[in-house]
Amino acid sequence: ADDLSDALKKLKITTTDSTADSLEGCLDCLLQALAQNNVETSEKIQKSGVLQVFASLLTPQSSCTAKVANIIAEVARNEFMRNPCVDAGLIPPLVQLLNCKDQEVLLQTGRALGNICYDSHEGRNAVDHAGGAHIVVDHLRSLCSKTDPASEKLLTVFCGMLMNYSNENDTLQSQLINMGVIPTLVKLLGIHCQNAALTEMCLVAFGNLAELESSKEQFAYTNIAEELVKLFKKQIEHDKKEMIFEVLAPLAENDVIKLQLVEAGLVECLLEIVQKTVDSDKEDDIAELKTASDLMVLLLLGDESMQKLFEGGKGSVFQRVLSWIPSNSHQLQLAGALAIANFARNDGNCIHMVDNGIVQKLMDLLDRHVEDGNVTVQHAALSALRNLAIPVVNKAKMLSAGVAEAVLKFLRSEMPPVQFKLLGTLRMLIDAQAEAAEQLGKNVKLVERLVEWCEAKDHAGVMGESNRLLSALIRHSKSKDVIRTIVQSGGIKHLVTMATSEHVIMQNEALVALALIAALELVTAEKDLENAQLVQILHRLLSDDRSAPEIKYNSMVLICALIGSEPLQKEVQSMAFLEVVSKLRSHENKTVAQQASLTEQRLAVES
Repeated sequence: ADDLSDALKKLKITTTDSTADSLEGCLDCLLQALAQNNVETSEKIQKSGVLQVFASLLTPQSSCTAKVANIIAEVARNEFMRNPCVDAGLIPPLVQLLNCKDQEVLLQTGRALGNICYDSHEGRNAVDHAGGAHIVVDHLRSLCSKTDPASEKLLTVFCGMLMNYSNENDTLQSQLINMGVIPTLVKLLGIHCQNAALTEMCLVAFGNLAELESSKEQFAYTNIAEELVKLFKKQIEHDKKEMIFEVLAPLAENDVIKLQLVEAGLVECLLEIVQKTVDSDKEDDIAELKTASDLMVLLLLGDESMQKLFEGGKGSVFQRVLSWIPSNSHQLQLAGALAIANFARNDGNCIHMVDNGIVQKLMDLLDRHVEDGNVTVQHAALSALRNLAIPVVNKAKMLSAGVAEAVLKFLRSEMPPVQFKLLGTLRMLIDAQAEAAEQLGKNVKLVERLVEWCEAKDHAGVMGESNRLLSALIRHSKSKDVIRTIVQSGGIKHLVTMATSEHVIMQNEALVALALIAALELVTAEKDLENAQLVQILHRLLSDDRSAPEIKYNSMVLICALIGSEPLQKEVQSMAFLEVVSKLRSHENKTVAQQASLTEQRLAVES
């Protein structure tokens, strides 16, 4: 401790005429003390005021420069020392040293700057201000192809420095991307894949940058996919695989890179991991199974990569994914169902899958999750069924396979995501299927649940889908029994409210359903339509210049149907509809103008 105090005193009074030897001795003493107790020694260094002296010692000509930089690197390992290093003016001379040729000086300078930047806003700003990043990126470029140990060590330190400099800072990450660091790092990874420390640094740097959208475009122009898959195949340790996964996941959000990863053989690696880990209960294996199967689903989100793996339904990948659905692992069941939902993104694939028995597999899966089931699996299986039900030719096949009954088992669910998918699946299934729409529309339990969900104000998606399904049951069945069931369950007011939705498609569906109610069961619904103030709403829709042409048209059709009811006709007469309708005779849309003339005649006759 006395030696340390003496050394600090000597350094404090050091002047330019100090002999290099006495300086060296003091610096060695400091390094020794730091090695024994870094925190305590750093505190003493800070208190002694010697940091300011270091700024003058950081010159390319001095033989002590590397040692001074090394001391700064050591003290900056402590969070409390980073700002004092910046305040002592150490950053500009350190950045200047990046221009020197001495490898040891470069190494220690890179360490010092990297440590000062670690989690330090002030450190990063100072390095940015002094232009340090640019010089380091240039070094990476010029050293990239050198494979001697000293160069690789320097490359590792410089990668680490850039990582600490830009970590979780979008602005500085963008700056590095604009400097073109990505192609250099990818090249580094390819050349130095045998060097574990350097490879690791590259991966962390990629993970850092890959979150940014602008980086993905740059990555797509490199052979990153090929390099990462090559590296992945060599890994045995869980932690190393996990590191590569952390880079793959954000990169695979980009459709171009998805396809590159598929072409580089990532899928085969993932399937192999699934096969190896599926029956294991080791924590690492369970984590790997989840990551691999999630990444597989992500690759299927790209249209090109998905179609490539589907291979007309004959692809081995598609077949393997199918085998996940009956698995006993919830994670694989989930990934399998999500993968099917992703494959089911065009009519051709959907038709092929339904013709090849996928529906039964999904219904069996749902069956296993009815009582206290896994919500994410329920949601995924319903998503797949909903997508499969989109092509017209699939609807009748799926209905006769019993999909509606299988889906209805989840009516009791209290989970909004499951409710939302259940409603969407039923709505897709009954589109233009009169018999099925009638059967479901007479199902009192279903209709009552729909009416209840129409009031789910906390869950706009569930509320919207419930309204749309109520309307669809009427529109596709055109059945008096269905209308009576909906009236008795209190559904009319919701259809009237739906006519005021901000979405034109929903307004329209509501108006068409209400027109069918008025045409088929006006007397039964009369009271509810009156209480819901339908006539006032129609007046508002027709008076509003912003209403779409089809809304105006269907509102007039509905008015003509409503005047068959005495109380509703009185309301229509009391609200000066003739005036509003006669204005619409000159509407730019011919269909609206014609309907306005017809409606005006009807209203004139009735008045």
